[in-house]
Amino acid sequence: MPYSLQNIRSQFPILASGKLVYLDSASTTQKPQVVIDAITRYYTAENANVHRGAYDLAITATEIFEGTREKIRRFIGAASPREIIFTKGTTESINLVAQSFVRPQLRPGDNVAISAMEHHANLVPWQILCKQQSAELRVAALTPSGELDLNHLAQLLDHRTRILALTHISNTLGTRNPVAEIIRQAHQKNIPVLLDAAQSIAHEAVDVGEMDCDFMAFSGHKMYGPTGIGVFYGKEKYLETMEPYQFGGEMIRTVTFADTTYNQLPWKFEAGTPHIAGAAGLGAAVDFLENIGRENIRQYEHDLLHYATRRLSEVEGLNIIGKAPEKGGILSFTWKNVHPHDISTILNESGIAIRAGHHCTQPLMQLLGLPGTARVSLGVYNTTEDIDRLIAALEKVRGVFG
Repeated sequence: MPYSLQNIRSQFPILASGKLVYLDSASTTQKPQVVIDAITRYYTAENANVHRGAYDLAITATEIFEGTREKIRRFIGAASPREIIFTKGTTESINLVAQSFVRPQLRPGDNVAISAMEHHANLVPWQILCKQQSAELRVAALTPSGELDLNHLAQLLDHRTRILALTHISNTLGTRNPVAEIIRQAHQKNIPVLLDAAQSIAHEAVDVGEMDCDFMAFSGHKMYGPTGIGVFYGKEKYLETMEPYQFGGEMIRTVTFADTTYNQLPWKFEAGTPHIAGAAGLGAAVDFLENIGRENIRQYEHDLLHYATRRLSEVEGLNIIGKAPEKGGILSFTWKNVHPHDISTILNESGIAIRAGHHCTQPLMQLLGLPGTARVSLGVYNTTEDIDRLIAALEKVRGVFG
């Protein structure tokens, strides 16, 4: 490896003791010291509101905030910082697209297309909107291995499809969808595409220009940054025509008692005082990822996933759910008749943190006929030793349940 993994682990204070094996990065990643320092520095030495102050502290805060916007632009290959909107996270970003872009054009008989592997955040907003507008929610099926059925998806897309909303990597199955090809095919039918990149943004290069997606959403806390801040990317040609759906300070240009005109992009969609400290931390998280190198991260986590898959496959009676050949660092599994929550509880006694439950994909679990799964999800701080400790702790589960 071209960088010291031990050095990377040492940058995460919560892992310093060596007691914690954290295997829940799909839920939220741990934070490196540089991110913690950036947030602390903002509150101790740089705290001021942004954009309107003429004094030095306000200018510094604005430079930090807008500097992070430019970092994000470069990080995802967007054409302009005007295309980068700060939100609370993936969920708010998807709701913004639903309310400001799709809702005004969605008519009875129209449809919205998603896949059966979507997180609730990329399902419920569309479900509710379709019910409100008497439109149809179309759901693309999966293959037995947990891949998206591309033929079925193609059949769902037609001249009345107003958007295709799709995850890049499934947070439950780990499946990596061939999004560039799917987007190309959707565009042949003049269908815009929203990409949920929450599970891919920290693990590989995600370039909106190369993929040509129309919208993209992701969260800071899943890319080693703070909670409460995320990013909504949209092509400028769409953002210019969209109306905001939150109103108040910052997003206005002029106000009278009779009327209001909106601010220019990107601030048109950023009502209220933003999460400035979050932006400072997010900027540090981008620097952290770029200093390691996303290709290095992708290769390392690919190798670690292969190792974890092999070790888990050796456990008698354990069944990995989702066996697509192209996967991100996520492994869901069931084990005989042991409930996932019991697995997680016993592993916790050994200092091993995994997720158990439906992972905000209840419809997918219903399709699979499962109450939930245990889920291991990897980050750049994980090692083969972490996996070995997981396997050893699973023997304790076997001991309890026979």
